[in-house]
Amino acid sequence: MDATAEDTLRRALSEKQSAIDAQGSAVRALKDSKADQSQIDAAVDALNALKLDKSSIEKKLQAAVTGGSPSDGSLSREAFRHAVGNTLERRLFYIPSFKIYRGVAGLYDYGPPGCSVKSNVLSFWRQHFVLEENMLEVDCPCVTPEAVLKASGHVDKFTDLMVKDDYGNCYRADHLLKDFCNEKLQKDLTITAEKSKELKHVLAMLDDFSSEQLGAKIKEYGITAPDTKNPLSDPYPFNLMFQTSIGPSGLIRGYMRPETAQGIFVNFKDLYYYNGNKLPFAAAQIGQAFRNEISPRQGLLRVREFTLAEIEHFVDPEDKSHPKYPEVENLEFLMFPREEQMSGQSAKVIRLGDAVSKGIVNNETLGYFIGRVYLFLTRLGIDKERLRFRQHLANEMAHYAADCWDAEIECSYGWIECVGIADRSAYDLRAHTENSKVALVASEKFAEPKEVEKLVITPVKKELGLAFKADQRNIVEALEAMKEKEAIEMKSSLESKGEVEFFVCTLGKTMTIKKNMVSISKEKRKEHQRVFTPSVIEPSFGIGRIIYCLFEHCFYTRPSKAGDEQLNVFRFPPLVAPIKCTVFPLVQNKKYEEVATAISRSLTAAKISHKIDVTGTSIGKRYARTDELGVPFAITVDSTTSVTVRERDSKDQIRVNVEELAAVMRLVTEGQSTWADVWSRFPHHSAGSTEESDD
Repeated sequence: MDATAEDTLRRALSEKQSAIDAQGSAVRALKDSKADQSQIDAAVDALNALKLDKSSIEKKLQAAVTGGSPSDGSLSREAFRHAVGNTLERRLFYIPSFKIYRGVAGLYDYGPPGCSVKSNVLSFWRQHFVLEENMLEVDCPCVTPEAVLKASGHVDKFTDLMVKDDYGNCYRADHLLKDFCNEKLQKDLTITAEKSKELKHVLAMLDDFSSEQLGAKIKEYGITAPDTKNPLSDPYPFNLMFQTSIGPSGLIRGYMRPETAQGIFVNFKDLYYYNGNKLPFAAAQIGQAFRNEISPRQGLLRVREFTLAEIEHFVDPEDKSHPKYPEVENLEFLMFPREEQMSGQSAKVIRLGDAVSKGIVNNETLGYFIGRVYLFLTRLGIDKERLRFRQHLANEMAHYAADCWDAEIECSYGWIECVGIADRSAYDLRAHTENSKVALVASEKFAEPKEVEKLVITPVKKELGLAFKADQRNIVEALEAMKEKEAIEMKSSLESKGEVEFFVCTLGKTMTIKKNMVSISKEKRKEHQRVFTPSVIEPSFGIGRIIYCLFEHCFYTRPSKAGDEQLNVFRFPPLVAPIKCTVFPLVQNKKYEEVATAISRSLTAAKISHKIDVTGTSIGKRYARTDELGVPFAITVDSTTSVTVRERDSKDQIRVNVEELAAVMRLVTEGQSTWADVWSRFPHHSAGSTEESDD
């Protein structure tokens, strides 16, 4: 239900409560005046009718805010999440790490089916991105020297805002505010439509809040420590990196990498040479990353060690077109531009080509990767109706970024950022060039010398240091990262007024820059080549988050044949299913078991993951067990020459000769044929014409 409908229900509930209060007063007045009993009974009947109306509105509102339905018996978000989580842990998709020692928050082990799903997701990621785009894949160490992360800004800026209570319990400030707002919206049906709108605005702007704004909201709403109910401190920054020392002397400080990207950036010079000194090109890396989360929670969504798959696409900053952009420009999907966010509107379906042409998306290459990410996620099994691309608000973005979008997936925890797609301009390569003194640049040779006019921005570091002390470096970086238009406007203001107000994103405040602090000029010169620092388009995938959302989107329940219980099913596409098919002899029979074994060998030779089950358990129960693991196809051996193949979701079956079974299964599990294709080619019957026994 949309926000407008929810607000209408809240207003209706408030009006109904006012009517109940008025009618209650009328009933009391009639009783006090000893009115005729028939009048009192009529007034009480009217009061009861109003209460019934209120109850109906409350049910509809509760359904609207929790994601359930007022009448269809569907699970609330909490009940659904519990059902999914219970199934995932019981079937060993993933479990808390070091469980026999009571574990540590934010660390998880993938079990056998979870490992298979993760492996299949990463395999498809390589196919969809690395192979499709001829990317250069690298594998860099997790332990990173401090100098690298100092240059990238992580040592100084990779922080979350934390609060403490009187006992030293630590909490992430924005999460406390987010939880408070969600709790109010979902469970307090008495709040007004106006208060609901205010809380939703806070949620929309949460990532944009400064520490002062967060602290003010926490005080305004009276938020206390969840565990002790004690007052909280003001928010302050906490660095999320795990620190370590490298070597026995302990003199070389290092960190467990918080992202994989820096390993690619520092190797740019060699990768550029490997690529024949040509742009554009992309490098990719899959690996572990580490963040010392303040309050890890929500299963795989917020953990302290996780898998990232990241791409760094290096491109000429003067040409961000993409030759394959036409392949995705006609895609239409939910997008949430910053203008809609700021005005309190909802995400809307936009054609990608329109978003790029209207400047909502900054450039073609960024748009191309947004389109490719959409195709990747939906082909995995993510519901396109619960996938949106949200643009970062202006103050969310670093000063150097041209544009940033997040692929957000809705699950029982709300909208979760799973992929970030950012145009980071040339910041990273420039930062490592400055700190390493190694030029990480590209060049374009001219056929004939060209006279070029270049804008030169030269911060006067001495004057900036005297004026701003420790903030000098951030201000220098911000000045050097200015776009040409911004720099020309600054030059004009400095010449006319002698000073200008300049917002430094990394400091979160405005500084007064005076004429003697920066030189901005245009110079003409003849050049034989153009040397430049490439821009970077970076799609960054949180694999664990994608997998968890996939688990939720693929989970559903259906009644058993007897109707006395709900059976759990994961509708994984064959592409990501942990096991592609199972092989069941119908009964314990030596001949059938020999056929099942031969089928197993042929499936192994065809590289199709499968499981063989020769237990005497009923076929219905064996189907139910494998449905709960998300196995898309079940092969039942009930003859020595042919078998039945059952599809998980429809429960329809086809009849296939044993000799051609492996080839057929390879077609459907690799996506070369659909179930509808093979259904039309082989003898078949639908689930309606044959019942599966649960006994």
